[in-house]
Parts: sequence; structure tokens; C-alpha cells
Amino acid sequence: MIAIIINPISGGARPGQAETRAELAAGAVRAHGEDAQVFVTLRGGHAHELAKAAAADGARVVIAWGGDGTINETASALAFGPVPLGIIPAGSGNGLARELQISGDPRQAIANALGAAPRPMDVGEIEGRLFVNLTGIGMDAHVAARFNAPDNPRRGFRGYVAITSRALLQYVPQRYRITADGRTVARTALLVAIANSPQFGNGARIAPGAVLDDGLLDLVTIEERSRLATVWNMRRLFNGTVGRIPGCTIARARDIAIESDLPMTFHVDGEPFQGGTRLQARVHHHALKICA
Repeated sequence: MIAIIINPISGGARPGQAETRAELAAGAVRAHGEDAQVFVTLRGGHAHELAKAAAADGARVVIAWGGDGTINETASALAFGPVPLGIIPAGSGNGLARELQISGDPRQAIANALGAAPRPMDVGEIEGRLFVNLTGIGMDAHVAARFNAPDNPRRGFRGYVAITSRALLQYVPQRYRITADGRTVARTALLVAIANSPQFGNGARIAPGAVLDDGLLDLVTIEERSRLATVWNMRRLFNGTVGRIPGCTIARARDIAIESDLPMTFHVDGEPFQGGTRLQARVHHHALKICA
């Protein structure tokens, strides 16, 4: 049995498209000669519940159809277990799906997931929350919080660009103490990203050298030299040269702690959370199986 979990409004889709997506998913699985159980999420956290139940019911693969949040919820339910994850990307950024070169065509993504041999990938954890793509503190967490705010009227890529543009003008870098595998440094940083995968999404590569199954997290810290230089160097996110931004440092580690004098907002695969003055992150090597 193949379980497919659909977020009916991911990527700006209208709620009425849930039935269309469900019919397409069931038909694509039947065309592959297998039985499908299709579920539609009703609220935040529902994908996690559905994935856990599907795995317990004997699903061969659980496929998440949605954005980074839906993928995170599904992956978190399957981590440390035998049932692999499949992905149909339908979000604003689709960072992990892009890195895995998953087709944006739902039928093709389903066919590829069902035909792929499961392979292991790492999973990160910060403050007890798992992430498959990346977590971050600083400007990207600020952008994630604004993007996910109830009063944000604009979703999708354009909305994300608009919020990021405002943040580039207004965000004030913060002071952090960062410890990676026992070595501590102090930085006044625009952002601190902890990446399992190279991509923010939409082709923006914050950690070009990150590898999904190497047992390490890529720690990317960007100290600001000037706001004009920051704006100018944003282009480097899209050509793989982020490491050449003045003030950028990239290191690899298994355990990372970030401390600040003030409570920190952080995001987990794009979903914002409020943390304390110390955040602890680590990697779980090969904790998830992926069909892609």
C-alpha cells in the first residue's frame, strides 16, 4: 500500500483543488500497479499524524505532496523507522526537492518515487525539532516568521521576495556565541544557517557543499560588512559562490550550540519558532529513508 498525504493549499492552491489532487494521486499509483490510500491534511501537524498512522498500517512508502512544512511533518514521523519518504513538491521554495532533483510534475514524481530504491539520508535536530533541509537563526528566521504570519496576504515566491527585500533594508544583525564540535567563536551575524541540504529553495544555495548523507551539518555564518555589500552579494546565493561573500564562514560539525543575550527566533524547514537564549542542534546520521 502507498500512502499519499496532500496539503490542499500548498503553493497557493485553492482549497477546491484537494479533490483534484487526490484523484490524480490515486490514479498515478494505480497506473503503477499498486493500491493507494490518499489523505488530505486539515490543519498544522496533521501530516505528521497521518504519516505515523500510515507507517503503522504497513505503508510501503509515504509520499508527501506539499511544501517544506508538509515534507518536514511527514519526514519527522518516518524518521528512525523503516518506511521511506517520497515527495511531490508543491511549495514556495521546495529546497529539498530541488536538491533531490524531484520532478515538479505530480505524476512523474509519484512514478519516480515508486520506482526508486530507498536510500538513507541524514536528519538534523534543533531544540527537539527535526529538520530535513535546514534550520536558521537571524534574518532568514525573521523572514520565515513574517512569511508565515497570519496577517501576511502574499504567499508564494513573490511574497517571499517582498518580505526578504524589506528585511534587507531593516534587519539588524545580532551577536552570537557559536560552538561547533567544541570550538567556540563570537560573531555579529546577519544570519546563522545550519544546513543538511544546500538549498534555501528556488535555487538559492546557502551551503553549496552540503551533502545529505555525510553525517555532518554545514554551519554557515554571514557577518555583515555593509548593507550595500550584503544586497550586492545576494547574487552569490544563486551561483554557488556564497563562501566568497566577505564575512562568510562555512564549517562542518555534528553538534552545534548557539547562544545570544536575547531569546532567538529560529526556523525549522521554513517554519518559525521562538527559542531561548541557547539553541542546541545535532545531526542524526542516516535517520531517514528517501525514495527519489
